[in-house]
Amino acid sequence: MQGGLRRMRGGKRDGGIRDGMKARIQFTKTGSMRFLGHLDVMRYFQKLCKRSGVDLAYSQGFNPHPILSFASPLSVGATSVGEYLDMEMNSLGGGTVREIIEHMNAESNGEIEVVGMVLLTDEAKTSMSRLAAADYLLSIKEGYAVHDDARERFRAFLSRDSIPVVKRTKKSEKEIELKEYVYEDGGGVDAPEASRVGHGGGLQDLATVKLAAGSVVNIKPELLLGAFCEDVGVEYEPSAYQICRLEMYADVNAKKGELHANGEKEKRRLVPLSAVDVMESNAM
Repeated sequence: MQGGLRRMRGGKRDGGIRDGMKARIQFTKTGSMRFLGHLDVMRYFQKLCKRSGVDLAYSQGFNPHPILSFASPLSVGATSVGEYLDMEMNSLGGGTVREIIEHMNAESNGEIEVVGMVLLTDEAKTSMSRLAAADYLLSIKEGYAVHDDARERFRAFLSRDSIPVVKRTKKSEKEIELKEYVYEDGGGVDAPEASRVGHGGGLQDLATVKLAAGSVVNIKPELLLGAFCEDVGVEYEPSAYQICRLEMYADVNAKKGELHANGEKEKRRLVPLSAVDVMESNAM
């Protein structure tokens, strides 16, 4: 983008897309980059945007910083083909959304890849505040034997009427009904090729699940795996499992601070974050 896209401020571009706006990026995190922590990923994108010439907007005050935010931190060691980053730009730099994607990927290392970008409306909420659910692929790593029929036992575990678990945080612990927050069990499915980067194919798929996520209730897949191991009478070893986040969703029927758990009268309507608050003049 450097030397190719000129910086512009104010006004409108062809097609009615104006400069000075919000954008949402969807990206993957695979291979060795799965060991990068949340703050390191933030710094990575700050440097990536600078190298690729993205005209980021900065906060005001004594310590200006790029206006970037992630939908949800990913556990160290987990991979993803559906991460989201919101950012504010002064302009499109004289280029297009597609050109920004191409230039960012040209400067990236391949294990973090931008797979889509949309421009958002002025009123758009952050993906962090919008987040209501996430899809995960759960796999068993090569060399680990969790159970002879682990996939069948896992599905039987999820089919229970009740799954009480103790959810622990840094400040407290409480018992919750996990069944209310496991929205879907897709069973074993073909994994996205990107989720295999760095593993040499040595993974046995256990299941795909859709879990509640976000600021109201956030269910980590590790909590579900730990409860499953306790149910089948084996010790939970985090290193035995590979977690890949597939997609993240907003509940367009939910108001602020509201969550539609299983069994509630009000029904949730989940939409991928790439399709929420998007300007009509562009698509990811």
